[in-house]
Parts: sequence; C-alpha cells; structure tokens
Amino acid sequence: MEEKLKQITDANPNCIKVVLYGPESTGKSTLSKALADWYDTVYVEEYSRFYAEAKAQNNLQLSKEDVLPIAIGQIAAENKQLKNANKLLICDTDLLETKVYSEHYYGGFCPKLVKKYAHENTYDLYFLTYIDTVWEADGIRDQPNNREQLFNRFEHALIDSNKPYALVKGSFEERLNICKTQIENLLK
Repeated sequence: MEEKLKQITDANPNCIKVVLYGPESTGKSTLSKALADWYDTVYVEEYSRFYAEAKAQNNLQLSKEDVLPIAIGQIAAENKQLKNANKLLICDTDLLETKVYSEHYYGGFCPKLVKKYAHENTYDLYFLTYIDTVWEADGIRDQPNNREQLFNRFEHALIDSNKPYALVKGSFEERLNICKTQIENLLK
C-alpha cells in the first residue's frame, strides 16, 4: 500500500514540481491549466474532483473511507504525468491538501499513510491560493462559508510541514504573474 502513495523520482529527476494548493473555488485548476500552457508542459488534474463526481452520479456521498483511494489516485496521476513533463510539473493539489480536507470533513481523521506521505512527498514550491475570488457552486463544492477559517487550515498545514510556499492572490493576471515569477526563479 505504501508504494502507491510514494512519488517516483527517477522518471524525470531534474523536473521541478509545483503545487496549486488551497481552499475550493480559489482558481487552482484555472491557474494549473494556464501555467502548463505557458510552460509547454503537463499538469496533474485534481483526482478528488473526478472521484467525487463519479460518486455523485451514483447518488453517493464521500466518506472517510474514500480518503485513501483519493490519495492513491492523486499520486498515480502525478507519477504518470511526471514522465511527460517538460522540465516542470504543475500539480493541481497534492496529499497535503487531501489531508487538510480529510481532517476538516471527518473530525480530524486522516489515514496514517496519507499523513505520512503528505509530509514525506516533496515539491519545489506550493502556490497557496487566497480566498479573494468569488466562490462558485459547481455541484461538488460545498464550503461557501468560513472560507477564511479553511484558508488558515491550509496555511498552517504548510507551516507545520515546513513546506516552501508563495501566497497567490489578486486578479487572474496578478496570480498568473506571481506564479510565473516564482517558477522562473526555480528554473534558473
């Protein structure tokens, strides 16, 4: 089971990996796509969205039993896309985000292996997306209230895990420019 939560490292050893990370409806997916286009590379889509949509189509809700399969799916997608990355891999979420959401929704619960690899898996930089965007319902999102509290959970998880991060806020163009500047620094 542990092997399914580990990042592969030998497929593209010099590849820089960044994560778009933060509460729902803060522009992570849009930024991921735009950055992948700009840098002519691939991005890892948010696996939990596909997973939740599939459950919803069957009139089922997510439960704490879904956390581990979501984590495994996220890392499998990341490991697959790493092989196709052009010097840079953009990840629309990671296991630390999975951990934060698990603890938020399930009263502090998160599977031990997810916690372990949320801390052990590494990225060159996290882009923490701020809540200065309009919250948009999409059938999966369900946290329009208390956005600041959830943002703080995300930021504290980065700090507690000693992960490098940059705050991303403002208009889409401002957010994109913040990300590009940080990525250019990493690519030097």
